[in-house]
Amino acid sequence: MTASRTTPSLFMSVIPLLVLFALLGYNVAVYGDDSLSGANQSALIIAAALAAALGLYRGEPWSEIQDKIIDNIKAATPAVLILLMVGALTGSWLISGIVPAMIYYGLQIFSPTFFIASACLITAIAAVVIGSSWSTSATLGVALMSIGYAMGLNPGLVAGAIVSGAYFGDKMSPLSDTTNLASGVSGVDLFTHIRYLSLTALPSIAVTLLIYFVLGLFMGNDAVNADNTQQYQNLIDEKFWVSPLLLLVPVGVIFLIVKKVAALPALFMGALVGVVCAILFQQSVLAELAESTGGLYQSVMQALYGSTAIVSGDPVLDELLSTGGMAGMLNTIWLILSAMVFGGAMEAGGFLARITRALISRVRSDAGLVTATGATCVVTNVSASDQYLSIVVPGRMFTEAYRKQELAPQNLSRTLEDTGTVTSVLVPWNTCGAYHASVLGVATLAYAPWAFFCLLSPAMTLIFAWARIRIARVSAEPADAAVIKPSS
Repeated sequence: MTASRTTPSLFMSVIPLLVLFALLGYNVAVYGDDSLSGANQSALIIAAALAAALGLYRGEPWSEIQDKIIDNIKAATPAVLILLMVGALTGSWLISGIVPAMIYYGLQIFSPTFFIASACLITAIAAVVIGSSWSTSATLGVALMSIGYAMGLNPGLVAGAIVSGAYFGDKMSPLSDTTNLASGVSGVDLFTHIRYLSLTALPSIAVTLLIYFVLGLFMGNDAVNADNTQQYQNLIDEKFWVSPLLLLVPVGVIFLIVKKVAALPALFMGALVGVVCAILFQQSVLAELAESTGGLYQSVMQALYGSTAIVSGDPVLDELLSTGGMAGMLNTIWLILSAMVFGGAMEAGGFLARITRALISRVRSDAGLVTATGATCVVTNVSASDQYLSIVVPGRMFTEAYRKQELAPQNLSRTLEDTGTVTSVLVPWNTCGAYHASVLGVATLAYAPWAFFCLLSPAMTLIFAWARIRIARVSAEPADAAVIKPSS
């Protein structure tokens, strides 16, 4: 016998989350880094099944639960396609010599002491221009990770710096979809939103760069020395035809994205040009691969869809000169799909809405409202596994609350970005966390402690709220007649 379709209790709503956290924690203890090979996906499906069962118990029709799950999976389709194309791109750029050339010239340009701060700054600038943290990681991020590996730097630290820079640039770019979404759902002019956001984002990135600079001073001496640098360059030179001309391919992909070409076709064109460069300039590499694959055509296809490795004789460089192609992305895609199933079941059962309502039930102050908004964004990122939902759901929920509290809407839009956008990449089963972990080749929980900008941004917006720093206010009038008053 099923219960009537009423609002679920808070206790019932958090049960699937608690079960998920327990399973994921145990998976880390049992499987370690291998938990993404199926254990975490299974945990998400088990938690989703529990959420669906509770929804059925409450009287939700299975058809509605299934429709919500399907809608979530549809929403994740662009991410799945981009992941597949990134896999093909990395394989293509390996056999074409593009990635080896990036490593070769990167070792000449960068010093290990300043590399971490430089990686953060470069990706920040690129993401502002491109308007996408995902595209930045798929292009510059891949190259910077390879250089960092060759320098002997902590991969988690390098990935954390890349993610920090990419997400700062993404937040501050007028071309970013999340920036436009946050301002749109809050009813704020785009550039008003960006200016107000800069009050917290700029101090956060400044502190982040300072931390990376200090870490570089301590870690630079432990990184690769000049002799090893020359050795890596000599080995790359023996295997590949290396020329600055190869770097025109990633520059061209970035140019296409800047010119508003969608990420998927831009990455496809980059992969295609990589194949052409491999055929024209890297015949010796293709000939070596053909011995194991059976021919030129098979070598190229293998690089696009499967595992490819160039043997240099050095274990560190061998690790860099290998890729999994599109097949290497399948575990991540599996994780995203499983997370979407869980998020859909939670949303269909009304559990996500019930949790978020509980977060705002005791709000009595401006700072409390900002805190509740941030907590809702984080909970949505964890439970719904999608950064867009972490912006849209709290944005819709809190708009009226901010108006009644006489807070200007840019307070809401900034909080959505500072706590929703940036924390999505810290959740392993969120689409953003899974994507960057797969593209950069570093587990989410390995880079998360080093992604200082993503950790500082939520703290910064809470500091501003509780210290009442530059809090824009409006009169308690209809939105079209609202007048901004000086901050208190």
